[in-house]
Amino acid sequence: MIDQKHRDTAIMSQVRFEDLRMVTRELREEIRRLHHADGMTVSALSRRFELDRKTIRRCLRDEAWRPYHRPARRDTLLAMHEGYLRGRAPQVNYSAQILFQELQAEHGYRGSYDTVKRFVAPLRAEATRGDLCVTRFETPPGWQTQIDWGQSKVWIGRRRVIQHLFVMTLGFSRRMFCKALPNERIGNFLDAHEQAFEHFGGRTHEHLYDRPRTVCHPGSDGRVVWNTTFKAFADYWGFEPRLCRPYRAQTKGKVESGVKYLKHNFLPGRRFIDQADFDAQLAEWNERIADRRLHGTTHERPIERFERERPRLVPTQGQPSFRLQARVSRVVADDYLVAYDTNRYSVPFQLIGQRVELLPRDQRLEIHHRGGLVATHRLCNGRHQLTILPEHGPGAIARNARRHVAGRRPGEREMAQRGEVEIRDLAIYEQLAGLAQGVTP
Repeated sequence: MIDQKHRDTAIMSQVRFEDLRMVTRELREEIRRLHHADGMTVSALSRRFELDRKTIRRCLRDEAWRPYHRPARRDTLLAMHEGYLRGRAPQVNYSAQILFQELQAEHGYRGSYDTVKRFVAPLRAEATRGDLCVTRFETPPGWQTQIDWGQSKVWIGRRRVIQHLFVMTLGFSRRMFCKALPNERIGNFLDAHEQAFEHFGGRTHEHLYDRPRTVCHPGSDGRVVWNTTFKAFADYWGFEPRLCRPYRAQTKGKVESGVKYLKHNFLPGRRFIDQADFDAQLAEWNERIADRRLHGTTHERPIERFERERPRLVPTQGQPSFRLQARVSRVVADDYLVAYDTNRYSVPFQLIGQRVELLPRDQRLEIHHRGGLVATHRLCNGRHQLTILPEHGPGAIARNARRHVAGRRPGEREMAQRGEVEIRDLAIYEQLAGLAQGVTP
């Protein structure tokens, strides 16, 4: 019995140490707020956060937050490298393997990988715990927006179709903007931002994202490298992009809750005639249900709380679309095709070797040359696809010439075959050349 009692005491002591490691600054502030503002008892807080009551009392008693530091084991080979490991671990996403390799190569470490792994485990745990308090972390009106994607299969007509659901949530009011798009590529991603700005009548100062490749990608040295198009978009609209910390996508818990709410409240039991019907029903649900529900955290309706946030938004009306300012320049290839977003589109073959400008707009791709519109295509939804209009190829001129000659009386047909047809063909070439130079016939 005595041995059992000692073992239980040791286990409870270890639990309290684990509790200390998971208490972040944000979690401590949330505990103190719920206790002092909402009157929650120590026992209630202990049950809510699954922490020992002694840990809760310590959070309420201490005037300042103190991060937990694991006591260094002076009898291990890692004792002299503790400072380096604590500073370097967040930079390599708490990879014990990378730290082990660097210690061996640069610091003369001769210990085992398992020793490094055991040391890094609590550091990673400290960085990944406290998700609940981060989810509930409040921001002032007009300060932060959170953005995320969701996916779901829905019935459109007689087919189940994947819908890519863009969701933007205002951090203070929790008001949402939802939009279904054919894919999550950067063109649709940025267009959805601008539609959300129009929906809200402005934007917040900063936007919080997970780490999709449309926003950033890891560099060779472990630092974040912004997607150049996205960064130009952020600079154009003037907001500051922010990223969730590694292993902590829950930092944007407000928008993740919005995605779940969209999936669980809007989609179940619905069928749609076509994509237009889906878009119309989604817009109606967003305005009639999502905006007017009683929010579980704020205990207010988002549309009512938005009235206090609206004056703090940065106005966006009157500023042209980013796409109108960001034309893409291409040189027409020998097959009279130009590439855009991995797909290829045709232009009049007389423009081979010349430079044209590509302008995506409203699911269409406009191609301009010397200020004139020379081609329009519907944007491809997939990748590595080919779109060719027959009138853009040289075969169109030959077909027109054959039809012109075939429609004549026998005598005129013979005259055309002797030479007159070539004159008319040159007129067609001149007309197309005028089109290539931006002259409207």
